[in-house]
Amino acid sequence: MEMQGTRQLPVNREEAWAALNNPEVLKRCIPGCNKFELTDENRYAVGVAIKIGPVSAKFAGEVTLQDIDPPNGYALVFDAQGGVAGFGKGESKVTLTDNAQGCELHYTVQSRIGGKLAQLGQRLIDGAAKSLAEDFFRRFEEAISPEAASAPEAEEASAPQPEKAEKTEGSLLSRVFKGRS
Repeated sequence: MEMQGTRQLPVNREEAWAALNNPEVLKRCIPGCNKFELTDENRYAVGVAIKIGPVSAKFAGEVTLQDIDPPNGYALVFDAQGGVAGFGKGESKVTLTDNAQGCELHYTVQSRIGGKLAQLGQRLIDGAAKSLAEDFFRRFEEAISPEAASAPEAEEASAPQPEKAEKTEGSLLSRVFKGRS
């Protein structure tokens, strides 16, 4: 299967490059990902749980970065096993180009699947792959957008201060138990 696409990102190339090389960002953005850990230089152990049609599977595998050209792009080679559900193998190339709106991310994916997944039919597989890619890039854009960077600060500012919470709790308790001995 082959896929390609282009996404406009709201950040400059260096910021997009940093996010594409951050295992925590990738873990949050990959649908169903529960593990994305550095195991060796440019090599990651991955774990993903997905459902395509009637087949649900947990895949464990490896992603290796190759042809690294900071901050312009790289290739990701992936190989994952999902038990009786099958396997997925392939390569994705990502390039970043600065423009007036931030930067443009262009990607190509070539992949092969086998096992029960391959028996589902190409139309279902293609649709699921496009949906997973769209979900990843939507999450990635949200994770790197300037609004996402300011969200934790806004949450901290709106959080109740511990001293105030204790005083409120203490006054509530004293009112509830007032007059009881």
